[in-house]
Amino acid sequence: MVFSYYPGCTLKTQAKELDALARKSAGALGITLEETEEWQCCGAVYPLGTDEIAAKLASVRVLKEAARKGRPLVTLCAACTHVVKRVNDDMKHNEEIRAKVNNYMDDGGYRGETEVLHLVEAIRDYIGFDKLKEKVKNPLTGRKIGAYYGCMLLRPSSVMDFDDPENPSVFEEFIKALGAQPVIYPYRNECCGGYISLKEKDRAAEMSAAVLENARLNGAAELITACPLCLYNLKQNGCSQINIIYLTEMLAEALGVQSCAKEVGDA
Repeated sequence: MVFSYYPGCTLKTQAKELDALARKSAGALGITLEETEEWQCCGAVYPLGTDEIAAKLASVRVLKEAARKGRPLVTLCAACTHVVKRVNDDMKHNEEIRAKVNNYMDDGGYRGETEVLHLVEAIRDYIGFDKLKEKVKNPLTGRKIGAYYGCMLLRPSSVMDFDDPENPSVFEEFIKALGAQPVIYPYRNECCGGYISLKEKDRAAEMSAAVLENARLNGAAELITACPLCLYNLKQNGCSQINIIYLTEMLAEALGVQSCAKEVGDA
């Protein structure tokens, strides 16, 4: 099973373990993540202005390549997933944006044909959590793990179509399939303040600390996330009582393809 794969910039620099362990884990599940050719940064922030066409071009080029190959496009970074899904929705439903963007293209038009999936969605929809459970070699028995969704994967829900934005469960099902105990806590879909962490450091610290304290009070010893910015922000403002890791670290450990993210190095 082959998917087109858009890693994004951070997975090539500060979040190499998110990328490398995803590839190893995917291989153990019979999935090939084929990196798209000559991709560019998605911009990390979805451009809200209808006249901000140039900012959408990088996403559209990746989407068009996947469409040419007839494959879904898999992403990992929560910010990349957010931007690429929303741009794809624009190309599918907004005639004005579609026309303007396609005017920049020299190889035909694109109309939003590509299915965009986060890796966990791809596992859920194409593998199934029951099959994932069968593939687990090292069940994470006894570990109390909270899912930190953040805000980028869930909203706007009509476009992202990831899960219920108020009461999500897909990450919890993912955690259960790996043998761990998911911890449900109210702040798992609250913003950590990542995008204001440079301009308003104190406020961002308060927001991150509130998420972590809420998780701790509800029994979580670990948190998983798919967002490099969230991971950084939570670790910077966190407490030593909670271990914060990428979801691919947990997945790779359970599948027996990597026992520790530190072993990835520059893979």
